[in-house]
This record gives sequence, C-alpha cells and structure tokens, in this order.
Amino acid sequence: MTADRPAALAPEDTIRLTEFARAFKAALRAVVLYPAGHPAIAATLGRIVSMTSAEHLTEPLRVGVLARGLQIDGRAPARPDAAIGELAVLLHDHLIGEMTVQPGGDLEAWRAFLLLLGRTPESIRAEGGISRLWAELAGQHVALREIDYAEVLRERDAGAHAEWDQVIARCLQGDAHLDLSDEAWHRLIETAGDPTRLADVMADLDARATEKGQGIGQRTATLIRLLEGIVESTTKYEPDKVDAVMRSMASALSQLTPDMMVSLLSQGGREGGQSTELVNAVVNRMTDGSIATFVARNALADDTSIDRVAEAFHSLVPDADHRERLIDLAHDEAAASPLGTPEGFEEAWDTVAQKLLTSYSDRPFVSEQYARELSGARTAAIEVEETTDDPPERIRAWCTSVAVSELRKLDLDLVLDLLRIEQNTAYWTTMVKPAVRLLEDLLLVGDFDDAEALLASLRAATAPEADPDRRRAAGGEIETLARGQMMLHVGAHLATIDDAQFERVSAMCLSVGDVLVRPLVDALTAEERARPRERLSKILIGFGPAGRSEAERLKSSPNAAVRRTAIYLLREFGGSEALPDLTELLKDSEPQVQREAVRAIVNIGSEEAFQVLKDALTSGSEKSQSALMQSLALVRDERAAPLFAYILGHVDHRGRLAPVYRSAVEALGGLKDPQGIPALKDALCRGEWWAPSRTRDLRDLAAGALAKIGTPEAVAALEEVAGSGPRGARAAANAHLAAGRAAVKRREVARP
Repeated sequence: MTADRPAALAPEDTIRLTEFARAFKAALRAVVLYPAGHPAIAATLGRIVSMTSAEHLTEPLRVGVLARGLQIDGRAPARPDAAIGELAVLLHDHLIGEMTVQPGGDLEAWRAFLLLLGRTPESIRAEGGISRLWAELAGQHVALREIDYAEVLRERDAGAHAEWDQVIARCLQGDAHLDLSDEAWHRLIETAGDPTRLADVMADLDARATEKGQGIGQRTATLIRLLEGIVESTTKYEPDKVDAVMRSMASALSQLTPDMMVSLLSQGGREGGQSTELVNAVVNRMTDGSIATFVARNALADDTSIDRVAEAFHSLVPDADHRERLIDLAHDEAAASPLGTPEGFEEAWDTVAQKLLTSYSDRPFVSEQYARELSGARTAAIEVEETTDDPPERIRAWCTSVAVSELRKLDLDLVLDLLRIEQNTAYWTTMVKPAVRLLEDLLLVGDFDDAEALLASLRAATAPEADPDRRRAAGGEIETLARGQMMLHVGAHLATIDDAQFERVSAMCLSVGDVLVRPLVDALTAEERARPRERLSKILIGFGPAGRSEAERLKSSPNAAVRRTAIYLLREFGGSEALPDLTELLKDSEPQVQREAVRAIVNIGSEEAFQVLKDALTSGSEKSQSALMQSLALVRDERAAPLFAYILGHVDHRGRLAPVYRSAVEALGGLKDPQGIPALKDALCRGEWWAPSRTRDLRDLAAGALAKIGTPEAVAALEEVAGSGPRGARAAANAHLAAGRAAVKRREVARP
C-alpha cells in the first residue's frame, strides 16, 4: 500500500514563501553587485528585514530545501513560483538542507548572510562549509542545517550506478537509447552535469570497450554514442540544461588519453553528419583551463606519447600565441600536481614546452589519409571560428567583464577616483561612509590588496596637514570600522592566506592605529584555532606598549590556549615589567600554562626573575612545588643555564628542595653550557662532615656533570679540584677525570 502524498502548502503560506523568495533573491543580487551605501541595497534589504520582523513573522520560518524546490513543514506549493526554484537551487548548491529564519534580523545581519551566500559554493566548501563560516560570523537570525554531501552522493549513486551500467552496455552494442523512467533520466542528466562524475563514466566506458577488444576507432564511436545519448535525453527532459551539460562534457574531455583525443578530433573534422556537429560543438566549449588540464596530465606521463599530446594540442589551439599562454597554465597545474614534485621537473617541462610549441609533423607514424583528416579537422575548426558571429572566446570575455569580481573592481576604481579628485569637502565627506562599507566588504571576502589601497586612500585624509573636516570624517568612520567587524572579517582568513598576504594584512591593521588594539584582543580571546591565534598575536605585538597593556587581559581568560598566548605576548614584549603577571601564571592549574610561564621567566634571565622562581619553589604548596619542579625539569634551553646555576647557589640541597638541587646539577651537565662550570665546581667542593654519605653522592653528581660538559674548561676545573680540592672532592673529581678527557678528545675528532 502506497503512502499518502503530502498535502500542498496552504495558499497563504504559498504567498508568504513566494514573497520571501523574491525578496531574498533581490536583496542577494543587490548586496553582491553594489557597494554597501548604494540605494538599491537599502531598498531590497529593507524589504526582507520588514518581512522577517517580529511584527510580520510571529514564529520562526523553517524552510526545507530540495534540489529544485522549497517546503514548509514538508509541504511544497502546488504551483511554485520561479523565484522559489531559483532560491532552492542557490541554497542547495551551498549544501543547505534546511534554513530557519528567526524574527528580528536587522539590515547588517541580513547583509552579512547574503554576502556569504554570494560567494561561490567551491570557495565556501574550501573553508569548511557554509555552517562553519556562518557560525564564525556569529549569525543568530538564521539557523542552517548543512547537507551531508557524502551521504547524498551515496544515496544517489546507488540508484544512478545501475542506470549508467545500462547506458554503457547499450553504447557498446551500438545504441544509446534506453527506456528509463523520468526520474532516472533526471538522475543521469544531473550526473552528466558534473564533469568529474561524467569523466568517470567515460573512463568506465572506454575500459569496457578495451576489454571487448575494440580498437581506437570503435572506442571513439562508442564515446560519441554516449555523448549523443546524453544530449538527446537532456534535450527531451531538461532542455534548459543542454548547454550546461555540453560544457560539462567539454570539461570531462580533459581526462581523455591523447590517442582518444586525437581520434575524437578527427571525427569532428569530417564533413557533414550529426556526430561531427556534436563533436565540434563540445570541443568548441573546451575552456583554456580544460585544455591546460589535458596537457598537464599527459605531457610528462610515462605512458603517453608527447607527439600525440602535441598533435591534439595543435588541433585544439590553432593560434600560436594562444598556445604559449596555455602552456604557461599547464605548467602551473603540472607543478602543483605530483608530477611537479621530482627533481628536474623544470628541465623536463622546458623540453615538453619546446615540443608543444614547435611546428608539428605526423608523417613518421601516420598514413597520408589520416594526416588529411587531421588537417581537415584543423581547417574546420578555423572555419567555424571565422564564420560564427559570437565565438565562445568572445562570449566568455563578455561574461567575464560583468562578473561579480569585475563589478566590485569597477566600484573600487570609482570610489578611489572620487576620493582623489573631489574638491568639494562637503561632497567628499558624504562619500566616506560608503567607502568604508566597501572596505568592509573587501575584508569580508578576503580581497586584501584592494582593501589596502582603499584604506590607504582614507588614511591619507587623516594626516595632520589634511582638511580638518575630511580628517574628522575619515577618522571617525575608520574608528567605527575598527570597533566593529574588521577583526572578525580579517580573522576569518588568517588560517588560509600565505605569509606575503599576512604581512600586508598586518601592515594594514597597524596603519589603523591603537583604536584597533582592543578589538584585536577581543578576537584573540575568542579565537580557538592555532594559526589565526599566532598571527593575531604577531599583529598585537606590532602595536608596542598599547598592545602590551591590553594583552594583560588575556591572562585571565578561561581558555588555557589564550592564557598561553598571553604568556607568549608578555615574553615578546619583554622586560621585567612582565614578572608580576608571569608570577601569577606560575600558579595556573593548567600544566602547559605553568610550563610556558616558567620558560618566559627563564628568558628574562635577570636576578629578579630567578628570585621569583626560587620564591615560588620555597613558599608554594607541595602540589605547586611538584608542578613547578616538573616544569623546570622540562626546560632544556641553553638560556636556562644561568637559572640552574642560580639554583645551585641559592637553593638548599637539603630537605624538600633537595630534588630541585639535584635536577639543576643534572640539567647543567645535560646542557653542556660553559656558563654552568663555576656553579658545578662550587657544588663539587661543597661538603658537610656530619653527612658524609649525602656529601659523597652530591659531589659525585657534580663531578659527573662537569665530565658530561666535556670542554677543556670543564676538565681544567676537574683537574684543579683533583689536585687541590677537599679530600672527598678530590676523589670524586679523579673518578670522572678520565671520562671528561675522553669527551674533550671526541670533540676534537668531530671538529671539522
């Protein structure tokens, strides 16, 4: 018995969902295309803010997202508006399975969310997914449930795999026509729209054709039947996706072997026929990136012929100048792949590039008839390019000119020009707020080069010699930016940018001034990722004294990692002024924090610093003393030698601090630092007649440490004590003298 189909969405809910989808799309388009101060943004955002206000939205709006539609409480509109389908595709591309809108979202909150959705799905997934990035922005008015894409693929592949098996089997038999359900065809068409999955299907088809003993010509014909079947089915079931599917085919062709590519191109060079038209249509849609990928995969591969690669390359790219550009793209892609890791890659690539760029002749290994077909393929490709009114390259150039990045660049150029040439101060000051909003957008998307240029233009207006009105306007807006979302936007990119970009970001932050210090410390307090925390710390150090005074707040953070960062900052700022704060952190309950505090005090290296450690050891509880002793035992830096020498001179070798004394002796021997020789010599000569056993043990320990140091100075100290020291000390020194001299000889032998 079949389950009852869910009822359609009520008319009033359908109207509400439709209006929401239309408002959402309009607002998204506005925030992506226009700078923050543009009137279109205020109008479109105002509409969606009004619709989702507490007055109009009395309870959360929970919207389920399907591949081509939206639902409320599992119910879909009976006749969905086109805006609903467009919004569903957008959300689904970002892997959003459910979106819950809470009442009361303001303009800035909605703008931040829409700017995030305006980014490409690929860039979002590369940074951890839409849910993670939205959580980092601390968005509260919208809750997202992200799709487990791996699970979705598993579910879809379970149904589509058998269907593709049927398609492949029919292609191998000479026919790509199948009697499948509409749902099955939709699944196959969706797979065909994914270049990676389509390339896998093509590889599976070729492998099965090879197993059946088919030659290169038969395999090519089989591949063309597959492409024809996909285009025919897409035209029938989803005609609006034909061009997208053909672009996917063109991208998947980059995964063909050179032999298959040459054979396919020869088919496209023949006159007449539907197959020829299809091959030419797909090949003409191959982008520069796809061709570069084909060259990068095959040019240095062990199992391919560079002659075949060159032949295919010359057919795909008739223009010589264009070939040079594509070879540069292919070089970069190959260098980033495993092929670029072995030594000698550059030399090997130079040979390949020369082969690909030189005039190519196929006479050594092909017949005259086959050569004529290849020439015909090149001629046909040129004729198509010359006769068509709008070739793909021109269309791509037009599309590129109106891409989001280009429009943003035009916005930036316009704002920079206006800030530079506007002479009327009253007009100029009205431009500052939109300029700062654009700067905030650039920081949000990680365009730090343009952000740096815009900030420099605004900062120039805050110079002492600038007009007072301009200085107040620019300074006030920059301060508002600094106290607002600037560090949140910057921090979102610190984990991924390279060192050169980070240096520019750091310089940009420092140019804002001390007003940024407090927001920077707030960002440090909240940051849990190691790399961003390290880079935020470096920026804070650049602020000098202003940064140090704010850094002290970090030491009281509940997060142990942030407290360790506070120690790092106090250590980097340097000076004995940090001792009171570091002394407080010696009592921290977290062992790693305590260890870092000990290391920082050791780095200060003053008598006062060593006294702080001694006081902590002598006056602390048994538990804190034990923790400190463990921390000291782990210090093996050469800068710790003065500390251990200080301990030998100031810590009692008896009682509960005896283990600390012994650890200091052993540490000086392990460090092999000449600075420890005087202290060890004194320890060797020190003795108590009423405690002969303890004295003998400690003298033996000190003499052994001197022998471990193994320098001429350490051996000289042993010889001096062996000759004129106290009787017990002479015995201990003589016992280790031979080992010390042997260590000196080993050093001399090892010395180059």
